[in-house]
Amino acid sequence: MQLYFSPFACSMASHIVVREAGLDVELVPVALRAKTTAAGDDFFAVNPKGQVPALRLADGSVLTEGAAVLQYLADQKPDSGLLPPAGTRARYETIAWLNYVGTELHKACFAVMFSPDAPDAAKAWARGNVDKRLAYVASQIGGRSVLVGDRFTIADAYLTWALHLCGMIDVALPPACRRYLDGMEARPAVQAAIAVERDPAAAAQRR
Repeated sequence: MQLYFSPFACSMASHIVVREAGLDVELVPVALRAKTTAAGDDFFAVNPKGQVPALRLADGSVLTEGAAVLQYLADQKPDSGLLPPAGTRARYETIAWLNYVGTELHKACFAVMFSPDAPDAAKAWARGNVDKRLAYVASQIGGRSVLVGDRFTIADAYLTWALHLCGMIDVALPPACRRYLDGMEARPAVQAAIAVERDPAAAAQRR
């Protein structure tokens, strides 16, 4: 498999999951503004949406959309606990968190804040909503170290990306979120993913 990613974009969540699961996946850096891969290939030829993550499967087909990619990766190693078994409440709580991070933080806030086409008023509105969304997350985390049950899941990978991004854009985290992120960033898989995203040329040396 090949995972197309862009440094510190939402594809970082998939990158973390690849490492947590110990999957044999080739990392392919993408320049999102230019829509080209590190080799100079047209990224639209991989994903017509022009977005990461994109996951090329063994049969040559390409899976897109972060939530789908995360679930597919987790299902490659069901014993990892990255996605609880079908039919369990924990599974649907995990999916609920995927949807919350994806809609309330990622698209409603970050996507607007970083959009070159969004009016300044819209960006200000989105920035103001980040604090409200983080307050909710903090209220749900409390003193917990993971979002669901007692094991790291794909929802933790997605939220880790979102909270890490907050730090990169000077958004202050509530204490519960700060403590949670510190715990996540102590995980070897998260540390390794961040190191490669800081230096995409190191992607080839992932193993």
